[in-house]
Amino acid sequence: MPFPLLDRSKLHLHSLSERDSKLDIVRHAVPPDSKPAEFSGRGREIMAECVEKICAARDDERPVMLAFGAHAIKNGLAPVLIRLIEEGWITLLATNGGSTIHDWEFAYQGLTGEDVRGSVEHGHLGIAQETGLYINLALVVGAYEGLGYGESIGRMIEREGLDIPLPDELIKTATDQAESDPERAAAAIDLAGTIRRWDIAPGFLSVPHSYKGFSVQAAAFRLNVPFTVHPMIGHDLIYNHPANHCAAIGRTAQRDFLTFAHQVHQLDGGVYLSVGSAVMSPMIFEKSLSMAQNLELQNGERIGGHHIVIVDLAESTWDWQADGEPHADSPAYYVRYCKTFSRMGGSMRYLSADNRDFFLTLLQQLRKTNWQSPWKQKDVPPRALP
Repeated sequence: MPFPLLDRSKLHLHSLSERDSKLDIVRHAVPPDSKPAEFSGRGREIMAECVEKICAARDDERPVMLAFGAHAIKNGLAPVLIRLIEEGWITLLATNGGSTIHDWEFAYQGLTGEDVRGSVEHGHLGIAQETGLYINLALVVGAYEGLGYGESIGRMIEREGLDIPLPDELIKTATDQAESDPERAAAAIDLAGTIRRWDIAPGFLSVPHSYKGFSVQAAAFRLNVPFTVHPMIGHDLIYNHPANHCAAIGRTAQRDFLTFAHQVHQLDGGVYLSVGSAVMSPMIFEKSLSMAQNLELQNGERIGGHHIVIVDLAESTWDWQADGEPHADSPAYYVRYCKTFSRMGGSMRYLSADNRDFFLTLLQQLRKTNWQSPWKQKDVPPRALP
């Protein structure tokens, strides 16, 4: 007998405009020319090496991948991240589901962040109608169209809306492709069900995003830079909404994981930056590198020339480069991200820093190199929309 399930359809949803939000992107956005705090001698060495490695990687057309946690968005760093991809330094951005929500809410209303303690007490946390409906709808549409998670949301923000097909056409697609393309057939059924359940009119659904210039997802979509999202079921506010469809999340997130893994496969001679992501980044990296090594070893090759830079607030006195991995009875052993990345080959550096100081220093030092890339992303024409 199946276990009973919580019925989300009975939730009392409220408008996002009724929520007290703590962060205002217009006030909190960090200008790219802001002055960062200065690093110590060791920190300056790590930054100088990082800049040198990134320039070399881009000259050789190797990836420079950036994985980051939600605080990079909440801290107002979107203008800095957007500059990094516009100027061709970063070839892929990877993050968790929370980042996409804060990025979307900033783009939609200029505000994000709620009082978690008070919202849980009153049963309001993650029960906003607009956030849950529009993000989940973008993912169901994106899953049907073969898009990734970040790509689906970024396209909605950039276009300020979604194309909604006729449910009858979706059912016909599902019937016609049930044998030849069962994944797309299933995605078509999911989308048809969502459209009917929420009584959404076919055609273009306008979803204005008055602050989309602050959206990293929209910029990545516009510039054709992968923005991959690596969620965990139940971790994000959008799972509270009755429109949530985890099959669509699985389809879009699977595509993002394999997009991420493809760049890891090209990472020999490249750079991997992991900023403020204690779990997601090391976990997806180690699985991706294992797959990549498997493929390379079949050809008698091995990935080993990559450079990893980890940035987080936690202090670490352990010298991972000189002393290797600490013993399990040492507290340093449980700095999980350092432990994981130290096992990934290549070279690894750890920098204890605020993400604002790291990103500002990185962008400003990269600009001082006067490096000019023929693949500069701001010269890429706007992405052709399907």
